[in-house]
Amino acid sequence: MTPKPIEQARNPDLRAAMPALRRAALQARRIAAQTGTALVVEVGHRIVRRTGKDLAVVDQAPSQPTP
Repeated sequence: MTPKPIEQARNPDLRAAMPALRRAALQARRIAAQTGTALVVEVGHRIVRRTGKDLAVVDQAPSQPTP
């Protein structure tokens, strides 16, 4: 059995989960950059600690329009 992508789920809450997680991650990065807090993220199957300058770049990226 091949699992369907979550975007095709019957439950509307499940379909909305990935965009909500992406928005939460973006907000966490912005707050961490503003407060100088490090975040632990996965990059290329490795766990990496991101701080300061790495996170400040996120604030300068163009924001995504909210559907």
